[in-house]
Amino acid sequence: MEARKKLDLLALSSVPLVMTLGNSMLIPVLPQISKKLGINAFQVSLIITVYSIVAILLIPIAGYLSDRFGRKVVMVPCLIIAGVGGAVSGWASWKMDDPYIVILLGRVLQGIGSAGAAPVVMPLIGDMFEDDEQISAGLGLTETANTAGKVLSPIIGAVLAAFVWFLPFWFIPFFSLISVLLVFFLVKVPKQDDDDEKQSFKEFAHCVKGIFKQDGKWLFAIFAVGCTIMFVLFGILFFLSDLLEKQYAIDGIKKGLVLAIPLLALSISSYFSGKKIGQNRHLMKSVIIIGMCLVAFSFIALRVQHSLIFLISFLVLTGVGIGITLPSLDALITEGIEKEQRGTITSIYSSMRFIGVAAGPPVFSYLMSVSEHLVYYISAGTSVIAVMVVMLFIKPDKDFEKDPNQLPKLA
Repeated sequence: MEARKKLDLLALSSVPLVMTLGNSMLIPVLPQISKKLGINAFQVSLIITVYSIVAILLIPIAGYLSDRFGRKVVMVPCLIIAGVGGAVSGWASWKMDDPYIVILLGRVLQGIGSAGAAPVVMPLIGDMFEDDEQISAGLGLTETANTAGKVLSPIIGAVLAAFVWFLPFWFIPFFSLISVLLVFFLVKVPKQDDDDEKQSFKEFAHCVKGIFKQDGKWLFAIFAVGCTIMFVLFGILFFLSDLLEKQYAIDGIKKGLVLAIPLLALSISSYFSGKKIGQNRHLMKSVIIIGMCLVAFSFIALRVQHSLIFLISFLVLTGVGIGITLPSLDALITEGIEKEQRGTITSIYSSMRFIGVAAGPPVFSYLMSVSEHLVYYISAGTSVIAVMVVMLFIKPDKDFEKDPNQLPKLA
């Protein structure tokens, strides 16, 4: 990979990193925010959820706009909006006596910004490279940046909140500005031919409808698995953050470090998985199945024994399972769709992932209020369902085995 493209990738990797930091670094601070604002667990979980709901609604629109007008034209303004949203939440927490509603409004702005930033990265990487192996490696790097953000976020959030509880909100504009500068000056978008006619929305919608008619089974399967992964990941992070503080009296920076352990496993496994899968879609399917089986097994084991050591150990296994799965999902959907519709289809996939992010904390908040064991049952059960969905609906072309030089297509 040429040096110029490496700079592009590094700059693009800052976008999911920044978006993840802006969301996930609030996870360890949520119990503290709940106490400061005098709100319950469900209300505080909405600080994560409203961000995700707005993103869910707007991501497909941002995907279409990026296909129509260009990836960078959409991405840069949205990064700025995300930074403004963080500033609004930070200002409200600092200056207002009852800032909860304005904090949520700031998070809505962040969700708007996130909708047009991080999800556009995947199709842009697909545009930048012709070789599918390079696309897989590039997607693996950005997914690693995403998960690295998850590793750093609980530590950074806990450190910042140790000074002032609302300081994490103020760092969102700072991170966003860095990403804006990197993307604006370093990312070179491939030039489109002047002769290429832009599709009308009606023509575009017809094409997208045709894609789902032809490839709907495997696309919806990937959507379902992506949603499941984020549901389990953000739900269990919310659960673990609360459990560490209430049951084990681990809070502050120590809690951030403990939360980072399984996320570090996720980040490392994601990096190596992205490098190894190449363009072999049979391998991608196998990796997804193995990854989700590891997640299911870890929660079954935790139901049997969930002391602190067991909890962290098997959540590391969960991190490995999720980490090896994500690059394969990204590669399948990015390489399987033509460039003209890639932004929209991958954005719908990102929306499905955000549904999981949005649903995880409030659902797990309810499960925790009923029984801790329900957390393990639901996490394991949804992971098993994901395995079944992959086995039934993602079927790489069997003809590939006869011609190893032919890039396999999804059935």
